[in-house]
Amino acid sequence: MFDAQKVKRECADWIRNFFEENGKDCIAVVGISGGKDSSVAAAMCVEALGKARVLGVLMPCGTQADIDCAQQLVAHLDIPHMTVNIKDAVDGLTGALPFAPSKQTTTNLPARIRMTTLYAVAQSHNGRVVNTCNLSEDWVGYSTRYGDAAGDFSPLSHLTVAEVKQLGRALGLPENLIEKPPIDGLSGKTDEENLGFTYAELDRYIRTGEIENAEHKARIDRLHRLNLFKLQLMPAFEYESR
Repeated sequence: MFDAQKVKRECADWIRNFFEENGKDCIAVVGISGGKDSSVAAAMCVEALGKARVLGVLMPCGTQADIDCAQQLVAHLDIPHMTVNIKDAVDGLTGALPFAPSKQTTTNLPARIRMTTLYAVAQSHNGRVVNTCNLSEDWVGYSTRYGDAAGDFSPLSHLTVAEVKQLGRALGLPENLIEKPPIDGLSGKTDEENLGFTYAELDRYIRTGEIENAEHKARIDRLHRLNLFKLQLMPAFEYESR
């Protein structure tokens, strides 16, 4: 039922409207990891705005094993790009902390520094930062709050992994980038290894409510419930003056 060509047209219109209302002369700044989400998000921005108005930012932390995929993507799209190695920033902050950071802290810190980098680039280049998360990741909280979960606009957050892949094909992206096993870039494991279930299983459950594995259903429901706060505005005390 997913019409990728129709979604491509509608998403491009939506991106153009966003920039019309939120920065007519601005560019789209997108972090390029080499995975399908950043690849599709970048390609959608090129479709909507043209390649001259899309700036790709590669952000390895020291040595990145799959940096060639990120380089392939910017070459394929022929977009302006830069590389900012965040290792010194990560090491500097980690070393400045007056305590030994937890494993979760060290896992999420690079993602938050990458988002800081994207905003530094965007503010210096009259840009708007692209959020590259998809619905499947957001559903189970598989993103870093104020890291990859941040951004100024989000073209993919209502599309499942399977739908993002179909959109990537409609955009003419190389198949190896579309089908590249998703790796979080933080723990060294694939997304599915960390989650304990497949994206295909999750996508089907999101769209149809159908799932055979009761244990996986319980885990998905629990993750969704625990991580809803990531998708909501920050709670704020409402003061009513008299």
